[in-house]
Amino acid sequence: MPLTKRIAVLAGDGVGQEIVPQAVSVLEAVAKRCGHTFTCVYGPVGGEAIDKTGMPLPPETLTLAKGSDAVLLGAVGGPKWEGLNYEQRPERALLGLREQLGLFGNLRPAKLYPELADASTLKREVIEGIDLLVVRELTGGIYFGKPKGIERTEAGLRGINTEVYTEEEITRIAHVAFTAARKRRRLVTSIDKANVLESSELWRQVVTEVHRQYPDVELRHMYVDNCAMQLIRNPRQFDVLLTTNLFGDILSDEAAMLTGSIGMLPSASVGATVGMYEPIHGSAPDIAGKNVANPIGMIASVAMMLRYSFDLEQEAESIERAIQAVLAQGYRTQDIASPGTTVVGTTEMGARILDHLQAGDR
Repeated sequence: MPLTKRIAVLAGDGVGQEIVPQAVSVLEAVAKRCGHTFTCVYGPVGGEAIDKTGMPLPPETLTLAKGSDAVLLGAVGGPKWEGLNYEQRPERALLGLREQLGLFGNLRPAKLYPELADASTLKREVIEGIDLLVVRELTGGIYFGKPKGIERTEAGLRGINTEVYTEEEITRIAHVAFTAARKRRRLVTSIDKANVLESSELWRQVVTEVHRQYPDVELRHMYVDNCAMQLIRNPRQFDVLLTTNLFGDILSDEAAMLTGSIGMLPSASVGATVGMYEPIHGSAPDIAGKNVANPIGMIASVAMMLRYSFDLEQEAESIERAIQAVLAQGYRTQDIASPGTTVVGTTEMGARILDHLQAGDR
């Protein structure tokens, strides 16, 4: 049945301005082919919004996001705004959107396209067959805990951040992980530091209790330092990784590099009614404006939006097939290039994926 949906499109900073148009073109092609109506409404966010309004998340942008069916986000941040007060920096927009939209869970898949096995810095025999999902808690932990800040003491300045988790916060993200595992290989590995941190001790207790409701899913516990090592040593052992905010931030970037490039991977932030979708990389100011950024993570984020927000599995798969078809033909952006492949820019990679998508049913 054809759908009518409103999408808030927040391109943001750096390469976000280059990759978002490629993703929107793909979304529009899906809509045209399948009879859906996706209305894209644009708003400023991050540094772009600071330059226009003086704040990283203007009220108008937040209202747009709350009033849409999903949010498509590019990237925020850059050296231009690093001198600002911490609360005024572009990155606060990202945290604000997560908090205001109630997005407590982040889904970050790391799946290796067979064509990119040689793009990873690890041996082919280590990374072949990687297909894991990091489920990261988004609105708790050390990024939001209080007290926090920098204070002056008799001994000098002191920086404070507080790692705090409640039973409710842990319970709801654990349900997300176990539910996701039921649709995959039915294995959850919960990551903590329970041998040192009381917050992690509670994390392990609560996750274990929630697991009782999912007897068909296997649960394993692993310390975060061991997990960081095991991701390099034997990444195929993992299916779903359940993590705190901080640990997930770090481990998902590590998992991304197993697949060849951080530019390849999408993410979904879920929890309330409006999901937010973005590639896991940053604004990459060093390559912004050069037409060399990899748009695949952004385009794959559209596929996740169709799958998780709109339940359009076939449409999501058609995008993923188009991505793989272009890779199979040997086209690469510079971050995933290898000998014998053809290096193309941002717009050409987007155009080739779009061509395959449009030709898919002809």
